[in-house]
Amino acid sequence: RPVVLLEGFFDTQELETFSAHGLQAVVHHESQLELLESTRLKRPISVWLKVDTGMHRLGFAPGAVKGVWQRLRRCASVGDDVRLMTHFAWADDPESPMTDRQARAFEEAVQDLPGERSLANSGAILGWPRTHADWVRPGIMLYGATPFLKGAGADHGLQPAMSLRTELIAVNRCRRGETVGYGGAWVCPEDMPVGVAAAGYGDGYPRHAEAGTPVLVGGRRVTLVGRVSMDMICLDLRGHAEAQVGEEVVLWGEGLPVETVAQHAGTIGYELLCRISPRVAYMETEQ
Repeated sequence: RPVVLLEGFFDTQELETFSAHGLQAVVHHESQLELLESTRLKRPISVWLKVDTGMHRLGFAPGAVKGVWQRLRRCASVGDDVRLMTHFAWADDPESPMTDRQARAFEEAVQDLPGERSLANSGAILGWPRTHADWVRPGIMLYGATPFLKGAGADHGLQPAMSLRTELIAVNRCRRGETVGYGGAWVCPEDMPVGVAAAGYGDGYPRHAEAGTPVLVGGRRVTLVGRVSMDMICLDLRGHAEAQVGEEVVLWGEGLPVETVAQHAGTIGYELLCRISPRVAYMETEQ
């Protein structure tokens, strides 16, 4: 299956690697265009010409697109087809008019140019069907999470594809007035059980998750207390007083949307899903 690298290549060696492995490159900058024109490859590469319709991150200005397309078509290092793409900056907001404006700007810029088109990221796949074109680029929705500013993946019929799990390694009895964690940031309001789970910011759990962030222990919802440590978190087990050492702890996944955890940590689901530490063991399951 074709592999498209969305940032393209940045030097001759990388360009030759694209050629050797049949990788497709997004061309978004004059320096890449010049490199293609000055390099003789053993095998031409397939390219996507990126149009900057409002993201102002990567891509050629709409008025320059036809000239760039012509240069790519004349270039011996480029294959027969030049595909066309853009990226939406506001697709996470279903109420924003900007995605429609970007789509129109793209259509005007590539008018009369042949080649497959790709516009839609996850937000546009769900919210702007007319932008689906030839290829869509799902990202966060592949994890079963929402691309939008509010809600969760389940709102759109998506199921979580990733769960972050650990286990209880201790259950302690704490007395009223005792503090939990670094800095004594949380004070026990009564005599209560406090669990310790083997996961922390060193594993990718958000350090800024606040007290009250939900966690599942044995399928029961409990909450985080105290500061997140590097390797551990502490949990209020008053709602699951019978919890035992070794019991499964779900930090996000089925029954606990990653978006909920992200909201409590002042971040977005994207960040949590892509920041899991290399020390965390991955297991694939089929359902």
